[in-house]
Amino acid sequence: YNQGIEVIDFIESWDLKFSLGNAIKYIARAPYKGSELEDLKKARWYIDREISRIESLVAGGGSIE
Repeated sequence: YNQGIEVIDFIESWDLKFSLGNAIKYIARAPYKGSELEDLKKARWYIDREISRIESLVAGGGSIE
């Protein structure tokens, strides 16, 4: 299901953190491997985790940069 660029190369080129990198991985492979719905739910789980991490940082006065 490679469409010209490896997902890992995209993730590394954007210097994405673990959760966002995994979300991208599951989104990219969803239509091609296993259960599309299950992969999209996994991507959502990682996105929700990253949102929670950022919300905690902001609530504690931290910066997301």
